[in-house]
Amino acid sequence: MRFQLLDIIPYRADPLTGRQVSPSERLEQTLVAAVRAEELGFDAVAVGERHAGPFLSSSPTVLLGAIAARTSRVRLNSGVTVIPVLDPVRVAEDYATIDQLSEGRLELTIGKGNEVAQFPLFGYEIDDQWELLAEKYALLRALWEGEHVDWPGGEFTRPLTDVTTQPRPYDGAPRVWHGSATTLFSAALAARWGDPLFSANALQPLENYAVLVDHYRSEYVRHGHEPGRDYVAAGAGALFIADTAEEAIRQYGPVYDAIVAATNVPGNNTPYRDIHHAVAEGPVLVGTAEQVVEKIRGFHDRLGHSLQSISLPTTVPFAQQLEILERFALEVAPVLRRELPTTLWTEQDADTRLADAVLA
Repeated sequence: MRFQLLDIIPYRADPLTGRQVSPSERLEQTLVAAVRAEELGFDAVAVGERHAGPFLSSSPTVLLGAIAARTSRVRLNSGVTVIPVLDPVRVAEDYATIDQLSEGRLELTIGKGNEVAQFPLFGYEIDDQWELLAEKYALLRALWEGEHVDWPGGEFTRPLTDVTTQPRPYDGAPRVWHGSATTLFSAALAARWGDPLFSANALQPLENYAVLVDHYRSEYVRHGHEPGRDYVAAGAGALFIADTAEEAIRQYGPVYDAIVAATNVPGNNTPYRDIHHAVAEGPVLVGTAEQVVEKIRGFHDRLGHSLQSISLPTTVPFAQQLEILERFALEVAPVLRRELPTTLWTEQDADTRLADAVLA
């Protein structure tokens, strides 16, 4: 199994103390955590994209460029690039620039995002989100995979003639994952193109996400794609590791319950009554290192995923966040790497541009 640190850069005060860092400090935390993740052996780091709500991730390309400059090995991803509200030409240019800066370490995760308020900000209708996603992704692929591109235009994209975006990607088109959280559409789109799938696996019961993964694998085979590119990645809920389960719940339970109470709105709602219910039946990773290992094993038993993404509890003190990151890297990741091997990002990966031997 491989591991990724994702920060969608929520910007919230500690719900218990009211303490909130400045925006500049919060953004610096994202960079510091990414560098520390590389030092600890994480395989990838990712930055989210939000254009509404309490988040500071409206410019993920800026942050990924900064991370590229501060790191040398770790892969760089997005989580997700909200391509329905973006210009595919600009996406091709910006992310290819990051790919060049990082010497081919970029991979992209696209999706429609889960903030409904972002669509009117960019002049789009929420009812068109899936059609926007499909059409704009097709154009992005064309721009990355070829030069002198002629594009006939569509409902949401203008015609293009003899277009070659610059810079070109570092060594061929980066891999694109498809983020999937609520419907079969993204899973089917990923399967149609032969791309890998990234299951959110963050708020709802595991089986809700497993249905999407099952559909993806079925459609991947139906479209006749060769084996070797149908990787699945999975997110998780809150991460908090302590010496005992009781201590983890004592420390993080009030924080979790307060955040859920403040954010339990359509698109971000959870069915769990409280932290105890979420730990017992949900995707949160709260407990001892051994319990976190067991929970991720359960994810893998149902999803068969190769990449596990985790996110830090960003309202607790930053020093404590880094301690949790280190405990995950030293106590959780080695066990799962050993028990759940994968060909992702190795020489056996049919779609990788840089295998372990190159990045080591």
